[in-house]
Amino acid sequence: MNAFTPLAPLKQIPAYLQTIADYEKQAQQHLPTMVWHYLQGGSMDELSVQDNLDQFKTIQLIPRHLNDLTQGHTACEILGQKFPHPIFLAPIGHQQQFHPEAELATALAAEVLESNLILSNFSNTDMRSLKIDNPYKWFQLYWQGDREKSLALVKLAEQQNFKALVITVDSPHTGIRDRERRVFFQLPEGMQHPHTPTHIPLPEIGENQHPVFNGLMQIAPKWKDIEWIIAHTSLPVILKGIVHPQDAKLALQYGVQGLIISNHGGRVLDTCISPLTALKLIKKVVPTDFPLILDGGIRRGSDVFKAIALGATAVCIGRPYIYGLATAGALGVAHVLKILKEEFEITMALMGTATVNNINQEHILHK
Repeated sequence: MNAFTPLAPLKQIPAYLQTIADYEKQAQQHLPTMVWHYLQGGSMDELSVQDNLDQFKTIQLIPRHLNDLTQGHTACEILGQKFPHPIFLAPIGHQQQFHPEAELATALAAEVLESNLILSNFSNTDMRSLKIDNPYKWFQLYWQGDREKSLALVKLAEQQNFKALVITVDSPHTGIRDRERRVFFQLPEGMQHPHTPTHIPLPEIGENQHPVFNGLMQIAPKWKDIEWIIAHTSLPVILKGIVHPQDAKLALQYGVQGLIISNHGGRVLDTCISPLTALKLIKKVVPTDFPLILDGGIRRGSDVFKAIALGATAVCIGRPYIYGLATAGALGVAHVLKILKEEFEITMALMGTATVNNINQEHILHK
């Protein structure tokens, strides 16, 4: 049997690509099998991956009619910054696997569609070479094993005019990814990561010490490290990966200014609660205007609406825009954003909501 040969990225968008599901099918044709499984897979039995998608199916919409929508718009405000729409690009590393132009293509699409780009710490592209005029950009940090190395990246992000710092806290250790193991997934040899080594050096482990708890977990960030970073940066700090309401309360106490509610796309801890479930729990314990961004499972504009109705300030998409990137580079990412943005706008109009602030729980019903 002949080995599968991925198709080259498309130069224009064919008419049959109309939805995120269409892009998902198309993207598989453009990626090596190993990379496809890396993108689609999750941890263990991948129950959380599926749950992230299913979480929206039990929510029904209850439209209101005859409202005046002539002044309608999709703008939202977070941390004093106004965004044209609430659909952000989640941080995804190693994008050169999916398209040769990697984050350069993603950043261009984000600029054109005025989407907030959250650049991954594991970007293949140096943030200094992203010559974009997009004012909507945040930098995502993985803890670098100690404070000074982490702060060095934060200061670089400040210099490059990033507007916020997103610290990912839910993956101090890699999840057990059976699917990746089965296909012997590994990053291409020599792939550049200008902002961090692929593997942070581990502390030396003594004979009687545990390789997990005295290894990676020893150098994982703690609440006092978050407090220290907040004290040493001018950027607002957002934590990504918080799902427990008690952690949300602690985040407030330590000076965190927003949360991205996420289970890492189901890639780290299988059977972790879904982002929507976590959103409902956390919304009860934080101030009304505290920014809560939902990340995970968005595939339709109606999903965006439902997330906001449950208390999200904005949403992040991850795999969907990578489907676009793999299919057609910057053009594909832009089209994915355009699809979701238009679906969200039409959902808002049909629901009788003129602005994002008009969307609330009165517009939804759980089955």
